[in-house]
Amino acid sequence: MAAESGTATTMPAATPSLEPVPLQDASAFLRAAGLVFDNVTGTLVTGHMDLGPEHHTPWGIVHGGVYTTAVESAASVGASTAVRDQGQVAVGLTNTTHFLRSVTTGRVNVEATALSQGRTHQLWRVDITEESGRLVAHGEVRLQNVAGRP
Repeated sequence: MAAESGTATTMPAATPSLEPVPLQDASAFLRAAGLVFDNVTGTLVTGHMDLGPEHHTPWGIVHGGVYTTAVESAASVGASTAVRDQGQVAVGLTNTTHFLRSVTTGRVNVEATALSQGRTHQLWRVDITEESGRLVAHGEVRLQNVAGRP
């Protein structure tokens, strides 16, 4: 009803949980993207995705949103790992992802590196490469450190 009348419905602000969630327990959206984390630290995150038709646009190439999701997820996991001991999590403020070449199928590697880690904000660089090492997509995510809930 609110959408029909042109008014927005506001939900109470949520406090993110400090507990990591295994991929099989993540939302259907994140499971469908298929990002698998191989290594996670507070300064470096590596992972991979096996891409196929389920990730395609109607034109038969991997949808850019898959890469954007991987960029945001890898940066957020690394940044949250960096501040977890302070009772915080990191939430994305901006995500700029550049798509450099199209892919139809195969494994891509994801590497996220902290560029700047301050008291309240972090900046992460994320590269997505084909197995040959060619860059497929590149992104940067600026994140804010916020209080988490146990």
